[in-house]
Amino acid sequence: MGVHIDITGLRPERIAVVISPLAELGMALHALSEPAHHPGLQAWVTGVTARLDPHLADRMCEADFLWRTTFSDLFLACAGLPGRTALPGGTLAEELDLLDKLSDEQFVDGALEFTCALPYDVPGRGPLSDEGLRRRSLELAAARGPRQLLFTERLLADPPRTRAWLRQFLQDCDEAFFAEAWSRLRHQLAADARLKTDLLRHKGLGEALTSVSSAVTLDEAARRITVDKLGDGRSATGDGGLLLIPTSLGWPHLMVLHRHGWQPVLHYPVGSPELAAPPSVEQLALRMTALSHPVRMRMCRHLARSAYTTSELAQVHGMTAPEISRHLGVLKKAGLVTTRRRGRYVLHQLDVTVVARLGSDFLEGILR
Repeated sequence: MGVHIDITGLRPERIAVVISPLAELGMALHALSEPAHHPGLQAWVTGVTARLDPHLADRMCEADFLWRTTFSDLFLACAGLPGRTALPGGTLAEELDLLDKLSDEQFVDGALEFTCALPYDVPGRGPLSDEGLRRRSLELAAARGPRQLLFTERLLADPPRTRAWLRQFLQDCDEAFFAEAWSRLRHQLAADARLKTDLLRHKGLGEALTSVSSAVTLDEAARRITVDKLGDGRSATGDGGLLLIPTSLGWPHLMVLHRHGWQPVLHYPVGSPELAAPPSVEQLALRMTALSHPVRMRMCRHLARSAYTTSELAQVHGMTAPEISRHLGVLKKAGLVTTRRRGRYVLHQLDVTVVARLGSDFLEGILR
């Protein structure tokens, strides 16, 4: 599993770490729509919601599927511009101008990504030019609810009108709450961008990616970046560039734009409250599988309280030592049990810190 970015031929000068007000506005809308994803933003969400104009709040619901699931690639519009080397604008107004430069086909495909599950990282026609896809888009939108159907009907019938509606909505959000938030957040994001840029220049791409997240790795020999995620996807920089864009409002989401024909983007959180690096998706699956067995659950009850030898566990559970050893092996492989030697005895004990983090690790893994 994971998202892979082929960087064969990527020139160092075409790797950029840069902040994006439009992307951060997308994350702000996501946090307001899914506050449970972002418990650390509870106070900010409560404050914004309390003073939000009711009319704007209603408009926020009209197309919230553009940012509720994660957020649409439309919030990273610069990645879709010809040449695949464009950078985000310095202001929200400049970024909205970049959004206007996307073709109607690009805008529609981006807007319908979460609504209609259109092809994403493979080439193909869109619903504006393919009548079969148009019908499928409307059918899927209808299955997801009347608001999504109405939005999809308007979008397919008159893309410029929908584009104008979205631009005005984003401008109104900026005036209502985002401009104030961005004035505070941009300093932290700019500082992180400078740090990552220095790492790129002096330590190389591998070090910079490691600082982005332990879930991002670089295979120098294969010229490939891998992002450890539950989903699958592929992209390539080709003759274009690679963007790294930090977000202050985005934790725990580590997102990868890998839309076919667009510049690949890593949209990564900064200021994460994590105390330690999260486990890989594979390691998380091992841990949850290991704990799902009733015998190992009973063993953990004892191992959480004290250290035991294999023989002691066999006696407590009425099992043979080889049977206990097999269960211990599963728990050890998952990183849930530690061992230490005391004289001629080997003692096993549950790593309660790791187990205590499983809930947050699972949440981070599925939201990443």
